[in-house]
Amino acid sequence: MFLGEYKHLLDQKGRLAIPAKFRPKLAAGLVITRGIDQCLFVYSREEWEKFINKLMNLPLTQANSRAFLRLIFSGAIEEDLDQQGRILIPENLRNYASLKKQVVIVGVFNRIEIWDEKIWEEYKANTENEAYKISEELKDLGI
Repeated sequence: MFLGEYKHLLDQKGRLAIPAKFRPKLAAGLVITRGIDQCLFVYSREEWEKFINKLMNLPLTQANSRAFLRLIFSGAIEEDLDQQGRILIPENLRNYASLKKQVVIVGVFNRIEIWDEKIWEEYKANTENEAYKISEELKDLGI
């Protein structure tokens, strides 16, 4: 399980060091793709396969399903950690998430999210301000 929030620097070549505690789960490889809310999603290959199996059930006759599949798969790239525990984030994905130098790596249960630091701080502040309202909406799920 991926947990926590870590600030890191993106180097000039687009390489990003993954937190040491996340590396063992990604040792067999990973997939980076466009996420939602202007961030990137990073899945271990094992979790990516589980995600794909869920996506295979989306109805191709619905425009939103096709759009979501295109968003996820057209931006996806397989990657491996280098000797220093870094990944290379392609330019198109860096542009999508507006990644500059300062980034935040967020553990979200079965995936990692990579955010531009400024965008993350704004998103987090907005979400924290809405926490009560969000929790009220989730009460029907037994949370």
